[in-house]
Amino acid sequence: MAQFYSAKQRVTTKQRITVTISELDPFGQGVARHNGKALFVSGALPGEQAEVTVTEDKRQFMRAKAHRILQPCAQRETPRCGHFGVCGGCQQQHAAVALQQASKAQALSRMLSQEGAPPVSVDTIISGQPWGYRRRARLGLQWQPRQQRLLMGFRQAASNDLVALRQCPILVPELEALLQPLHQCLSSLNAVRRLGHVELVLADNGPLMVLRHLDALSAADREKLERFSHEHRLMTWLADGSDSLQPLQEAMPFYRSFDLQLTFSPQDFIQVNDAVNQQMVAQALAWLDLQPDDRVLDLFCGMGNFTLPIGKFVQNVVGVEGVAALVRQAEYNAQLNNLRNVCFFQHNLEEEVSRQPWAAQGFNKVLLDPARAGAAGVMSHVVKLAPERVVYVSCNPVTLARDSQTLLSAGYHLERVAMLDMFPHTSHLESMVLFSKT
Repeated sequence: MAQFYSAKQRVTTKQRITVTISELDPFGQGVARHNGKALFVSGALPGEQAEVTVTEDKRQFMRAKAHRILQPCAQRETPRCGHFGVCGGCQQQHAAVALQQASKAQALSRMLSQEGAPPVSVDTIISGQPWGYRRRARLGLQWQPRQQRLLMGFRQAASNDLVALRQCPILVPELEALLQPLHQCLSSLNAVRRLGHVELVLADNGPLMVLRHLDALSAADREKLERFSHEHRLMTWLADGSDSLQPLQEAMPFYRSFDLQLTFSPQDFIQVNDAVNQQMVAQALAWLDLQPDDRVLDLFCGMGNFTLPIGKFVQNVVGVEGVAALVRQAEYNAQLNNLRNVCFFQHNLEEEVSRQPWAAQGFNKVLLDPARAGAAGVMSHVVKLAPERVVYVSCNPVTLARDSQTLLSAGYHLERVAMLDMFPHTSHLESMVLFSKT
């Protein structure tokens, strides 16, 4: 008689324990110790005693969710957004802004410090208004056939499902005010079942929208969108999946920086937090100590966020960027602002750079602003240039710490560190570091 083995189902119970939180990590999780392991607790803050439910128990760490706060700390705040805890956009609205900034600065200091060397301190925290700061947002659109309704919102935490967004207090007020009327407009379209996403941006000359649609829009739908755009003074582009956007009206968005007018396409990357961006650019220029005879290299330059302001103060500045469309926009803005000492090159900076026409020029100062992957492919070339000063702007402290080793090994000194509070209430940790060679 054949016997079949039937494995017993593993029964897991979610352990509930009481712990005291010692610190806040940069992702907004409280940190405690339990059974010799680090325990990361979502929803708990330093100094709090909390009853928590363990959700994950690994060999070296544990994760848990706060079930009940027994002793709340003075830096706990009531979240402003009704979607907090469900929406994946913010992780730290329950913590005072000062606590958020301090925890990120401590994490940055820890990641940049080396064993056996004095700890690296964060000199400056560059920040702006903690609410109403976000001038760009991409909202998902999803038709729900059972409820016969259109969902519009950000993704839920750890999910592909959308939050039905009613408010968003981190959006600039001009964009937050559009949320409900825009949802009503899109819900009335014949193509409501075949919409992809919508992107909202606030330029200095008004708000703009890019609507991604999966099928061709009818004349009636276009008319509704045109009427909505006119009523709300909204620059609108339609995106059907091709490489180009179709404008509903002739308009060119722009923003101002250092008395320069910088135009951009709705598809171009611009910094989300304008106030912090302005301060960041000013601080970078001050750290570079720009002089009239300087020759500056700006790597990963985008559409010239740093390059063009630098051009106002130096003999020559060269920007290098991998995205051709951004290079074209940067060149246009240099001409628009009559900056004839600025030039741009398109090159993938993850590839060999030594034979590039710009690479052999005698630069005495360098700025880098890479994406999350960092600048590993170009750091050795920066060292060969032997600039007096290097300013590294980072959106990922892990790759910043890695790339810093190349400069430190080549005799550079880490002079200044700034934490950029570009995204309050979120886990994003951005920074800027000055290196000098003596």
